[in-house]
Amino acid sequence: MIFETPTITLRKMTSEDAEIYHVWRNDMEVMQSTNPYLDLYHLDETKEFVNHVILGSNTSKSYIIMDKESNTPIGITSLINIDYKNRHAECIIDIGEKNYWGKGCGTEALKLILEYAFLEMNLHRVSLRVFSFNNRAIKLYEKLGFKHEGTSRQSLFRNGTWHDIIHMGILQNEWDTGTGSASQN
Repeated sequence: MIFETPTITLRKMTSEDAEIYHVWRNDMEVMQSTNPYLDLYHLDETKEFVNHVILGSNTSKSYIIMDKESNTPIGITSLINIDYKNRHAECIIDIGEKNYWGKGCGTEALKLILEYAFLEMNLHRVSLRVFSFNNRAIKLYEKLGFKHEGTSRQSLFRNGTWHDIIHMGILQNEWDTGTGSASQN
C-alpha cells in the first residue's frame, strides 16, 4: 500500500481529527519550529480551521500520521496549494507527539507523501519552507533531495530574534523511487 511503511501509516484526515490536531496546534514546543504564528486557539477555532481550511480546500490533501503498532495519531502531513495545471504543491509536516521526535517517523511520512505526489499525482515539483534555526529538518530535507532555492531574509521574529525562512524544492526527476530519496542522476 502506498500509504504505509513497517512502522507508520498515513490516513486521510477527517473532521474527527480536530481534537487531536487542536492539542498539537496549542503546544508551543510543537509549533515553535513549524508555525510562523504562535498563538493559542479555542477548540471551536480549530474545528473551523480543520473543516474549512484543511478539509474544505480542493487544493490540499492532508493525512494523519499513525503509529502502526499502537494505532496512535502522531502527526500530520499535507500537500497544500496544489496547482494541477503546473503540477506543483507545497509540503508541510508536523510530528505533534513529542515522544516520536527523532525516531524517523517524519522521514518515513515525507517519503510516503513524496511518493504519492510524484508517482500517483504525477506532480512535477514539491516545495516547502523551513525556519533557518530548524537544523534537524533542513538536514532531513536535504537528505531526501530537496534543494535550497532561496531565502526570505529575516522574515520570522521568534524569541526576540529575526530568522530567515528557507525555501526548498525537489523535482519529480530528482526523486528516486527505489530508495525514497534523492536520485543520483
